[in-house]
Amino acid sequence: MLLTACLTVAALLLPGMSAAQATRTEALQALESDDAAQRRDAVVALADSGTMADAQRLLEALHDEDAGVRALAEQAVWRVWTRSGDPDVDALMKSGMRYMEAGQLGAAVDAFTQVIERQPDFAEGWNKRATVYFLIGDYDQSLEDCDETLKRNPNHFGALSGCGAIYAQRDELDRAAEYFERALEVNPNLQGIEQGLVLIRQRLGTRAKQSI
Repeated sequence: MLLTACLTVAALLLPGMSAAQATRTEALQALESDDAAQRRDAVVALADSGTMADAQRLLEALHDEDAGVRALAEQAVWRVWTRSGDPDVDALMKSGMRYMEAGQLGAAVDAFTQVIERQPDFAEGWNKRATVYFLIGDYDQSLEDCDETLKRNPNHFGALSGCGAIYAQRDELDRAAEYFERALEVNPNLQGIEQGLVLIRQRLGTRAKQSI
């Protein structure tokens, strides 16, 4: 009963909107709060109710002065990116992720391919398949799918990091550094990528000295 009453009040506060829309609107407003705790709560709410239209606001929260907000914003971005808006496609996504976690990589590729066929503009379908191809070791196909991801979502720090990792594997260090830098511009909280970039710059510096 208490939950029902709260939802009713929220709907009354914002006439013409559903309770979910009210929660989303309030969360977007709370992102501007001076109180870090309110910003954290806002990010958590958007993880549940946010849409792709809110992704840019969550990406901005990745640069928040509060570490808690930054960590929660990263989780929220992934959750928003993974929602296609189609229940059948979302079910296929979950199936593909279960296959991937279980190490059934062929089945995961098949599931994500079905996602792409059903909704080719859904960036995360391409990204998830790119991840599986990376795990398989098919770096050419992984790069192609990363490119498709970035065409649809240029701020996809996961795909940018993936490209960097592949170029690092291929010892194409200049290109690896470029993609890692781009990933960190979007999400400065990627500690593994930051450490990898430091190592790449060190190796590039060593090569430059050796070539003199």
